[in-house]
Amino acid sequence: MKKLFFVSIIALLGIFTMNAEKGEKAFGAQFNYATKHSMVGLGLNFQYEFINNFRVEPEFIYYFENEGVDAFNVNLNFNYLIRTSNSFAIYPLAGFSFARVTPKGLDGFNRFGANIGLGAEYTINNHFAFYVEERFQILKDMNQSVTCLGVKYKF
Repeated sequence: MKKLFFVSIIALLGIFTMNAEKGEKAFGAQFNYATKHSMVGLGLNFQYEFINNFRVEPEFIYYFENEGVDAFNVNLNFNYLIRTSNSFAIYPLAGFSFARVTPKGLDGFNRFGANIGLGAEYTINNHFAFYVEERFQILKDMNQSVTCLGVKYKF
């Protein structure tokens, strides 16, 4: 099941990359904080604006061990950009989430769920932007809030 999920995510990334010729594309790196186990994480994402103001965002986040638990998330989020100026936009986000949680000394477990939240993005120049997001992850037995602070490179 895990292999099928990861192959599906890689296939989606490939499809979005191959078809990413019309809209804006960006790679991002982010610092994350998840409330369930007070975990700090680092993430990477790819954004592709496939229709004006709509973008898709595959994302991977690794959370460092805290309280004897480490975890990672693979997310597929969708954003709708509301541009308030040339350099600032806010966006609601919604998407799907897969979490792998591994308590120390025990077998890990998987959770599928959803993300819902809000983000804001400030464009510095044609290539760089900062962003902040707050999302609520709805996962079986693990609902949590996730804060993301990041920077991205547009191309």
